[in-house]
Amino acid sequence: MANSQSSNALMRLMLNFIFIVCLSNQGLGLIRYSVPEELDYGSSVGNIAENLGLSVEDLSARKCHLASADGRRYLEINIQTGVLFVRDRIDREERCEQSPSCTLAFQLILENPLEMYRGEVEIVDINDNSPSFPENAILLQMAESIAPGSRFPLESALDPDVGINTVNEYIISPNEHFGLKVHARKDTVTAELLLEKSLDREHQASFQLLLTAVDGGSPPRSGTTQINISVLDSNDNAPVFEKEIYTARLEENVPVGTLVSKIKAVDLDQGTNAELKYSFLNIVPRRVRELFSLGPETGEIKVQGQLDFEETNSYELDVQVVDNGSPAITGHSKLLIELIDVNDNAPEIKVTSLSGQVSEDTAPGTVVTLMDITDRDSGENGQVNCHITLGVPFKIQSSHTNHYKVTTSRALDREITSLYNVHIIAWDSGSPPLSTNKTIQISVSDVNDNAPQFSQSSYTLYVMENNAPGASIFTPTAFDPDLDQNSYISYSFRGNLQDSLEPTHLRIDSMNGTIYALRSFDYEKLKTFQIQVQARDAGAPPLSSSAAVNVIILDQNDNTPVIVSPSEQNGSPAVQIVPQSAGQGYLVTKIMATDADSGQNARLSFRVLQAADPTLFSVGRNSGEIRTTRSILDHDDTSQSLVILVSDNGQPSLSSTATIRMSILGNVSEKISEDMELHSDSGHTSDINLYLILTFGSTSVLFLLTIVFLVVLKCKQDMGIVQTDGCTVCCCKPRNSKEALPRGSTQRDHLNCSAADQTLPFPERYHYSVCLSPESSQSEFLFLKPYSGAVTKGTC
Repeated sequence: MANSQSSNALMRLMLNFIFIVCLSNQGLGLIRYSVPEELDYGSSVGNIAENLGLSVEDLSARKCHLASADGRRYLEINIQTGVLFVRDRIDREERCEQSPSCTLAFQLILENPLEMYRGEVEIVDINDNSPSFPENAILLQMAESIAPGSRFPLESALDPDVGINTVNEYIISPNEHFGLKVHARKDTVTAELLLEKSLDREHQASFQLLLTAVDGGSPPRSGTTQINISVLDSNDNAPVFEKEIYTARLEENVPVGTLVSKIKAVDLDQGTNAELKYSFLNIVPRRVRELFSLGPETGEIKVQGQLDFEETNSYELDVQVVDNGSPAITGHSKLLIELIDVNDNAPEIKVTSLSGQVSEDTAPGTVVTLMDITDRDSGENGQVNCHITLGVPFKIQSSHTNHYKVTTSRALDREITSLYNVHIIAWDSGSPPLSTNKTIQISVSDVNDNAPQFSQSSYTLYVMENNAPGASIFTPTAFDPDLDQNSYISYSFRGNLQDSLEPTHLRIDSMNGTIYALRSFDYEKLKTFQIQVQARDAGAPPLSSSAAVNVIILDQNDNTPVIVSPSEQNGSPAVQIVPQSAGQGYLVTKIMATDADSGQNARLSFRVLQAADPTLFSVGRNSGEIRTTRSILDHDDTSQSLVILVSDNGQPSLSSTATIRMSILGNVSEKISEDMELHSDSGHTSDINLYLILTFGSTSVLFLLTIVFLVVLKCKQDMGIVQTDGCTVCCCKPRNSKEALPRGSTQRDHLNCSAADQTLPFPERYHYSVCLSPESSQSEFLFLKPYSGAVTKGTC
């Protein structure tokens, strides 16, 4: 054992220099190394980085790694130095058995971009195994009558090594009767025991010889066995086969029981010495005995196991025949069996490198998968074709013999298809052809190629005024078909808010897009506005889109009616003068009111809330006109008071009240005295007030006289003057010839009248007709009758 270890160490030192052959054809990308077997862990095979012209930085940055066809990791690469070293003990005999050539294939794979280099490491045999014989002793029986020159095949020694390290010499211990005949066939050396001198059982009945098998290693190794020879009394003739070598050819898939060949031997002896029995020699391996059977009486060799061309394509069977003599004599022959390949192996698909995820912006032609497609059959049966099923954006191309790559064939879109099941079909050229299917999954990773999209380009939003501050008013939602951060959306206002809005009016939640009103809206100040909402994803670079939100403020009944006319004077209700002669329907005054709301909330209605005499005055529900409901009687109070309620149509309704005092007068003097009395009765009379009342009355009389004078002049110009009963009558000419005097009235009934227009500080214009009675002086008032209308009808 010590000798063996020293021999191994010496061999390692001798083979420490490693031969590296890099094929000049770079298209093949093949790297070949040669190392002895049994190297220790960490032993260097070669600097693969230098051989490929790569820097060690590339090895690390491009995730360099090795892949092997059988999955075992005998080798490893140090990405820090680029050195390929032994990772696990390599036993050539365990891996390649008796094969004359033993290689360890590997693939070097680099990523970004994806590249693959193929390499082979030739495992050089070292002489680490000694020859050994199957049995410790070989038993032979020989008749004494056997003639010199007879040969007896001996069981060969077994040596797992190959080449020069296997058995190449046999030595027998010195003796005078026997020698060795050594035969070199193919890769094996066999020996036959040669009888050189006749035997004489009576002189020597047995022999013990030592057979030594020596290999050609340095130093050589050897093994021995004992040959025990018994010399028998003569059975003179040995059986002889008809052929020294038999041959047969059969297909590998023949059924069990198929006849391979029939061997036959003859023996010139007679009787029991001529009875023959066939058998395999002990040198036939056990596996071969399991595949074939030999009929001991018939000599028929049949198939009794499943043959496999890919495992072994030929067999060599050593057979013998033994007669029934005493002692028995044997004859020997060989049967050479050649197997014919049939297409019984489907192609095998092995993925050596798979990029399970591809970016959707990957350019066409990018390599995503490397694979090997092989067929164990030979000839046409082993020729492989392959393709990818239609409908996927990938194609398969051959890079080297039995090596293929899958590349993208067109642009990818993750939003349309995010996962592809790529079905690869490989078939051979046999008849019938055999095929194999393999499915690989390739997922498409997302890039930010889609901007967020709102469901609408613009939204219309209705918000009631006086909304609660801080409440959400709307949530516009955008959708982004991208994934992960490319679909994370943040919301914001795009640009500045309108001039009618302050930054503190609105706020938007950047996470969900909810818009909050931070203040209450006032319809009377702001009725509508527009904002732009922007949705922005978190991609790199980010993409965005916007939508317009049109906000319409809805009115709420939050304003009470405001009474414009008649207005209070110095905090006192307005006083309206009503002539004693006013008849039913006489227009006393008109309530003018406004409401800041709109629509139904600004629609006003009027009604009498309180009246001193409910039967005397009424108010128009929609017009606000206060009219007499009957003629004024003598016994009616000359001072009347009305409280008018002005209500809007909102829900709930809001209202205001107006108090109006009416003074019923028979003439102007009476009016002034009653006014003075009224103010004195009310407790508001003072010296200043009295002066003001007198001044106001005098001014009014002068104003009215002026109006009368102007009306008379106008009537003279338009109609002329009529003298009746000593009274100058001014008749207003109707502006429309079709207008007639009131039914039952004549011009005489309307003497001493004049018309004047007076513009009031109200939106409407009123005409006042002033008439002087014949009995009174021209300076006295009969009545003051305001009424509305675009056309003033003649009432004189």
